Amino acid sequence: MIINGREISDKVRSGLKSRIKDLKGKGVTPGLAVILVGDDDASKVYVRMKQKAFDKLNMHSKTFNLPADSTQEDILDLIQELNNNDNYHGILLQLPVPEHLDEMALLEAIAPEKDADGIHPISLGRMMLGIEGPLPCTPHGILKMLEYSDVDPEGKHAVLIGRSNIVGKPLSNLLSLKKDMGNATVTLCHSRTKNLKEITRQADILVVSTGQPEMVTSEYVKEGAVVIDVGVNRVEADNEKGYKLTGDVKFDEVVEKAGAISPVPGGVGPMTISMLLFNTVYLAERYS
Repeated sequence: MIINGREISDKVRSGLKSRIKDLKGKGVTPGLAVILVGDDDASKVYVRMKQKAFDKLNMHSKTFNLPADSTQEDILDLIQELNNNDNYHGILLQLPVPEHLDEMALLEAIAPEKDADGIHPISLGRMMLGIEGPLPCTPHGILKMLEYSDVDPEGKHAVLIGRSNIVGKPLSNLLSLKKDMGNATVTLCHSRTKNLKEITRQADILVVSTGQPEMVTSEYVKEGAVVIDVGVNRVEADNEKGYKLTGDVKFDEVVEKAGAISPVPGGVGPMTISMLLFNTVYLAERYS
């Protein structure tokens, strides 16, 4: 089975339409402020995709473009201004930010009740305790992919490769929570894990987020496992663009062994944007 993120993403977005209509009936248009610092090409493409998704659902979104040499104080001032602006129910700081900036301090400055990305320390703390709140977009999107594909993590061994703050760590927590789409036994692997292949071959659900193109081959995968590829890598290719997008999983090889697999592109990427829409609607409902 190919886990089609675009199709599942469309279902998630369709499910938001009635909620958006109800909010508009109360005079509330869910709004997102995106802060983009610098000229990172990948970030600019991603922000354009987000804007298109918001426009399609008639939600409000505005991108605040700041130069790469902006100071910490410049961005903190903008965040404070947006925290106090009722037109925006969510605020997203597009990552990564230039190296001279303190990324964590900027994220902490966003009001938790406007945390559209679900990665404010307070949001993550609530998630860890199983308390309602905005969830990190990519992990939440992965749970939705499993749910819509009738893959229940309960009792299964989930192995995650990658321990980032925006994917690996929060997803490991969500999968192990004592609630629906949880109750899995989770192993979190990373660059210093020994005998990696031996561990990943035990996985009923394998989630790969390494940033290394096609690192995971069929040798890493148990027959019939569910494989979720989070990676998006631009690699050289003999085509008109001169490059192609590939994941962290060697798809053409692993697809022959896996029971279900997500492709790149068209897998996790669209889901991340859909869950950003989801979080913005949720925050508008809860706090407007």
